[in-house]
Amino acid sequence: MASSGSEASDPSASDWRPGRPPRIALAALEDATGWPAVVALVIPPAPADAGEAGASPIPPPAAPPSSDPPSSDPPPAVPPLAAVPPPAGPPVPVPPAAATRLAAGFGVDVAAVLRNENATGAAGEVITIPLGLAAPRRLLLVGRGDGEPGDARSAGAALSRRAGTGDDLTVVLDGAAELAPASLRAFVEGFSLAAYRIGGRTPPVAPAVDQTPADAAATALDIAPEAGAAGTDGPEPREPGGRTVTLRLADPADPAATRAVELGLALARAVFLARDLINMPSLVKTPEWLAERAVEVARAAGLSARVVEPDELAAGGFGGLVAVGSGSPRGPRLVELGYAGPDGPDGPDGPDGPSGPRPHRVLVGKGVTFDSGGLSLKPPLGMTEMKTDMSGAAAVLATLSACAAFGVAGDVRGVLCLAENMIDGAAMRPGDVITTRSGRTVEVLNTDAEGRLVLADGLAYALEGGRPDAMVDIATLTGAIAVALGRRTAGLFSSDDALAAALGEAASRAGERVWRLPLVEDYRPALASSVADLTNVGKAPETSAGSITAALFLREFSGGVPWAHLDIANTARSDADDGEISKGGTGWGVRTLLAWLAGPDTPDTSYSPGTSYTPGARDIRDAPDVPGVPSAPAASR
Repeated sequence: MASSGSEASDPSASDWRPGRPPRIALAALEDATGWPAVVALVIPPAPADAGEAGASPIPPPAAPPSSDPPSSDPPPAVPPLAAVPPPAGPPVPVPPAAATRLAAGFGVDVAAVLRNENATGAAGEVITIPLGLAAPRRLLLVGRGDGEPGDARSAGAALSRRAGTGDDLTVVLDGAAELAPASLRAFVEGFSLAAYRIGGRTPPVAPAVDQTPADAAATALDIAPEAGAAGTDGPEPREPGGRTVTLRLADPADPAATRAVELGLALARAVFLARDLINMPSLVKTPEWLAERAVEVARAAGLSARVVEPDELAAGGFGGLVAVGSGSPRGPRLVELGYAGPDGPDGPDGPDGPSGPRPHRVLVGKGVTFDSGGLSLKPPLGMTEMKTDMSGAAAVLATLSACAAFGVAGDVRGVLCLAENMIDGAAMRPGDVITTRSGRTVEVLNTDAEGRLVLADGLAYALEGGRPDAMVDIATLTGAIAVALGRRTAGLFSSDDALAAALGEAASRAGERVWRLPLVEDYRPALASSVADLTNVGKAPETSAGSITAALFLREFSGGVPWAHLDIANTARSDADDGEISKGGTGWGVRTLLAWLAGPDTPDTSYSPGTSYTPGARDIRDAPDVPGVPSAPAASR
């Protein structure tokens, strides 16, 4: 393996700053003394029975013509026809009283606009009304849908994209348009995630205007760590995406509303972090660079961090990482992160007493910073998106960075498996047999099936810190998953029904979709090898299930613990903006993993972790510590 030596990084690497979502404040509607450039009124849908009251009566059918001969008598007098109203159209939303009064002050009849535009109030419906005023210049009417989190998330994303990034914004959520805390959080998530712009292109934002006395009730919720605060000496974030957003509520001081906005912003920051890392070009994003960024993020988030360098990987038997990285002069790394949260309700210090151990869960992420395919070379078009092949590692890092904000209970460990799959005279060859960290041997039939090799080492290493309650890996693993499920639904494989159900429920709550696929035992013989314990791809011609055989391969390294695999090769990248999904790296998986770790009932208060987490026993010899980052005592390494 080429020595990492003093790997040169692009000078811009030192200037890297993760993105931040917009500033958000809460305020009461009656406290407003001035308006920004854009005002949005959230409109509920039409009542279900709105069409019945206006239904037109059906006139009786005309009498059939008579066959009698004509009479000489004068015809009877014909009564005048009653006016028949036109047929009733589709039901029209009824704007909240607060929205009606506010729009009237701008010279707009909201009810008439909704009627003329055939509005429905469906989630994501947006009507733009130019006002011709100095402020506000535009009035937006935003459909809320049924107000459930999914519709609220869609409404927030649609509003964010229509409002643009250059103007401050006030959103009126008063009266019938108000949202429950879970839906308010989803609205903030959707709005913030849709505001993402790739780093370096986001215009700077002027500081928020000081509050006037009438706006003193507004509560700023820009909850990024302040510079110089303890445990926050990580990279300085970029400025928010072009706007300050004020949500006008009936009760802006409601703790539930405040907490909902805090959680929405915390999640958005985590996804922004993942997207920024994924979108960084591979010229800059070497395994070393990504490991350094992971340490910075860990330091800012109060996590422990430990980097295993190329020489230690080779000495420690990490044959998968070493083999994949052997064709690149920019050597592989393994990063271990640790979060130590509070005990859960059933933990040793919980209110129910010592009825159970602290939760212990492990996340393992594939972090191939560029994938040429190795000697099994990808076609040119297949390489254009391969800077995103470390999306799994980015999702794991971003998830752990937000665990404290979500009050995640117990211990969570993250393992990032970082390598670059390139070509030179030392590159891994088809036909090579490698020995992984677990001691199992693998015959390499395709060097472009490299992700499962680095994950094999990561999964085995994760088991050495004590048996976890559950282990989840996440990776851009197979192109076959896009054929099976398209671009918006990730593949889920699991050896444990309860874990699969929990992840599926978490994904649904978080607004990400997964579909569980089977681990077909009949396909396992396709991984048989005559010279090793198994092959890295299915070789039986009758077995075409690429995603399933890849998951079966990974299961071999799960140690019998409850394990799940998320194949995000289809969802990790997008060709276009779509709702809260951004073009480029999507950060898929951060929302699902946080929802799973935090559970369905997210605590009402955040938890500030200490630095008491220590990795379990390791037999890596003298792995160097990272200056300034908590690491395992020498006796435990």
